[in-house]
Amino acid sequence: MRLADRNVLRRRASDDDRIMPLINVVFLLLIFFMLAGQLSASDPFEITPPESISIAESGDEEMLVLVGKDGRLALNGKTVGERVLIDTLRAAPEAKRELIRLKADNNAPAAALVSLLGKLREAGVLRIRLLTVRGDS
Repeated sequence: MRLADRNVLRRRASDDDRIMPLINVVFLLLIFFMLAGQLSASDPFEITPPESISIAESGDEEMLVLVGKDGRLALNGKTVGERVLIDTLRAAPEAKRELIRLKADNNAPAAALVSLLGKLREAGVLRIRLLTVRGDS
């Protein structure tokens, strides 16, 4: 083997040796973010919340009720009927029923929301936090 061929082989090997630590770091970062990152589940149907000027953080520990523009309901990310929603809330511990987060579509019928709020109150819900998006006002 000629001297030039040996230098080429040595150079290729040293190029690989220099890039291996970078590849290892990238894979370690990938694994770290896969384990440490938290992906939130998407809503079972599309909701465009109303706008408001209030600035309040919602907690993730409360139960979440979704109301779609067509009247569909979901509880904690699962589509349910109104009867199942009310029965589930009645069966829930009192601590879970103390505060419910309500995420209603901006175009949901107001009469249906008022009716639902009354049924939630009858099911033992003490407080309801309406989730909105911040408006420009």
